[in-house]
Amino acid sequence: MTPSLTALLCLAGDLGVRMSCDPTSDVLPGTLPKPTIWAEPGSVIPWGSPVTIWCQGTLGVREFYLNEEGSSPPWYRQPSLEPGDKGKFSISHMTQDYAGRYHCYYLSSTGLSERSDSLELVVTEVHSKPTLSALLSPVVTSGGNVTLQCGSWEGLDGFILTKEGEPKSSWTLDAQRYPHGQTQALIPVARVTPSHRWMFRCHGFYRDTPQVWSAPSDPLELLFPGVSAKPSLLTPQGPVVASGQSLTLQCRSDVGYDRFALSQEGRQALPQRPGRQPQAGLSQADFPLGPVTNTHAGRYRCYGGHNLSSEWSAPSDPLDILVAGWFPDTPSLSVQPGPVVASGENVTLLCQSRNPRETFLLSKVGAARPPLRLRSRYRDGHFRAEFSMSPVTSAHNGTYRCYSSLSSNPYLLSHASAPLELAVSEMSEVVMNEGTQWASREEDIQWPLTPKSHHWILGPQLLNQWELPEVGE
Repeated sequence: MTPSLTALLCLAGDLGVRMSCDPTSDVLPGTLPKPTIWAEPGSVIPWGSPVTIWCQGTLGVREFYLNEEGSSPPWYRQPSLEPGDKGKFSISHMTQDYAGRYHCYYLSSTGLSERSDSLELVVTEVHSKPTLSALLSPVVTSGGNVTLQCGSWEGLDGFILTKEGEPKSSWTLDAQRYPHGQTQALIPVARVTPSHRWMFRCHGFYRDTPQVWSAPSDPLELLFPGVSAKPSLLTPQGPVVASGQSLTLQCRSDVGYDRFALSQEGRQALPQRPGRQPQAGLSQADFPLGPVTNTHAGRYRCYGGHNLSSEWSAPSDPLDILVAGWFPDTPSLSVQPGPVVASGENVTLLCQSRNPRETFLLSKVGAARPPLRLRSRYRDGHFRAEFSMSPVTSAHNGTYRCYSSLSSNPYLLSHASAPLELAVSEMSEVVMNEGTQWASREEDIQWPLTPKSHHWILGPQLLNQWELPEVGE
């Protein structure tokens, strides 16, 4: 039942200041057309922010009245603003006390209007933000279906999913309860296409206060890979990084993309960075990920995109990031026939450990390519793997380390072995007088060298290390 005007209390300027008002008419309410009600800057307001409720009727309105659905008088009253068809109700600091459904009326010389449609005024950031993810992956194909999941550990009763850019695109769902206080809701979204951006957030609420929402979740954007040229993904630190080390992934392309996105297999985060041009014809974005923990281990891909399109490029080739130091194991690394060999020889690097390990990896320090990976074999009290290089060239020069890992998480590694430096010498001739011999190691040379010595072929490291006699001395 609509209360009589004698029951009204008035509000002057701000909803927190009330004063009594006298009835101005004995006419019955509801005889004039209903007004329009709306809120600025919107009807979903963060806690503590200002909001204005507007009520608009016809010309000649004397006063506007605002009431909250389900509440008893007092109502709120404002005189009409010039030119006499709008009323303004201001809230300087939004709190849960003002959250609810509102209607407004107006009073003119001929009577009281019908009530307006309802305005739902929502306050956010009262509860902690929920999580929002896409089952399987936020990377989807055009025309496909995806299921979004909103969840919380605060025991929220329901969730609201909103699609940015479309105020009327929202879904309200009851939460399912799980052990230990977790609640979540699944939202199927069908036939998604890259015709526009699909950016989502979700809020949570309790059943007895449906207009009091949590803070918004982090945004989730669906990514549509296309057919334009794939970018390259690399890291200056190399594919094997130590726990705690800084790590930066670089996505680059010669296409000139405006933005780049990075995805990690099995993870929901899809960070984006604007593209920059380190040099003409090249666009690039850096994704800092350090300090490294076990969560950074995995397989990554990146995508390039243009600001005016929701479709992204084809994915880059995968980049595996391996994090060392997560198992209390330090394998040993040795080499046969030795650390200094001649070009063309056969070399075997042996990685072994006394601890049960399923896989061993051999990494060359500074190399961009992924480490070699072999299944371990048990022999002579050790788990071991033999990495054969046949035949070696100068390209095999460098420092090597090996690691062990388990199949349960192949991206987490043991501590690194001690470094082993392999030197491959290209053979150079030193002509003495008679005979020919090969030498790649110092112990192979018959000293002292004299004009009567053999014809030696020495590696360049030995030539640089030893001063040989001139022929004819």
